[in-house]
Amino acid sequence: MSHPQAPDSAIRILVDADACPVKDEIYRVAARHKVSVYIVSNSPFRVPVSAWVHRVVVSGSFDAADDWIAEQSDARCVVITSDILLADRAIKVGARVLAPTGKPFTAASIGSAIATRAIMADLRAGLSDVSGGPAPFSKSDRSQFLQSLDQILVRLARG
Repeated sequence: MSHPQAPDSAIRILVDADACPVKDEIYRVAARHKVSVYIVSNSPFRVPVSAWVHRVVVSGSFDAADDWIAEQSDARCVVITSDILLADRAIKVGARVLAPTGKPFTAASIGSAIATRAIMADLRAGLSDVSGGPAPFSKSDRSQFLQSLDQILVRLARG
């Protein structure tokens, strides 16, 4: 399967799109900043017709989208994901990583996020009545995301 390669020198946004609730917001901010967006998923998503938006459909294999995003990530990228392990991979190559809630993942915070993820997985595996998952997505999450993405893109543009 052939995928577009993200140019190395340009600022770009790589989106783990399968469960991303802020794609429309990403398109708006990217257009304002004239930044390319790569919507990466295992199945096709409708994307706006735009020179700035690129759809990347990877194979259906486990972690194929994460692998593409991690391979394309560098210090000129913003990775949008809820996946803590993908966030860790992107941070290690210098990318800025933002959750759809607007919460940044950083080198300082990723270790505790990974540990919390492991603890919750152990709890869910051992107790059948433990449920969970993220809180419902709110208007304030959307607003925080827009503000955070805009700030990151401004900082990247300044160098």
